[in-house]
Amino acid sequence: MENEDVDTSGAEDTPNNNEAELDDMKKRLKEMEDEAAALREMQAKVEMQMGSTQDPASEAAAQANREEVDSRSIFVGNVDYSCTPEEVQQHFQTCGTVNRVTIRTDKYGQPKGYAYVEFVEVEAVQEALLLNESQLHGRHLKVTAKRTNIPGLKPYRARRPNPFMRARSPIIAPYSFSPYGYGKVPRFRMPMRYSPYF
Repeated sequence: MENEDVDTSGAEDTPNNNEAELDDMKKRLKEMEDEAAALREMQAKVEMQMGSTQDPASEAAAQANREEVDSRSIFVGNVDYSCTPEEVQQHFQTCGTVNRVTIRTDKYGQPKGYAYVEFVEVEAVQEALLLNESQLHGRHLKVTAKRTNIPGLKPYRARRPNPFMRARSPIIAPYSFSPYGYGKVPRFRMPMRYSPYF
């Protein structure tokens, strides 16, 4: 600390120097605000193009359209992996006019083993349900009516009980204060293996 040279020639505080720095800071602040406004405008434009910001009326219309299409569609399970959409369309052609056949694939392009068939008429769905357990490429098809997917709603699936675990109840002393805060309790995890000690 003692041997360091300190240059004090440019550190003079003059009113002109302070005003110049203040003007420079104001100019930079204005540029940043303009940049932020341009970014917000670009983000809004992209969201409008992507259709992520829809008004509730158009969302309700889109949901009604999806329900109408799903009422004309069926789910076909246990589809052979070598089946083509044309073969599935030909199999369900007797029920009515097929509008579209969709065979779902994974990220590598391999079929997942199920398909969706959309008909032109709603009555064709009832006739297609009669083809449940029919054979295509030597496999029995599972045919059900397609359900409408409700975004953000997953069916609740309870955990299966483990027959090797005994039920334990934690012992809670009366009028004790939680070390984790008010209303918070630690998350107890069950051990993976059977242990005869508890």
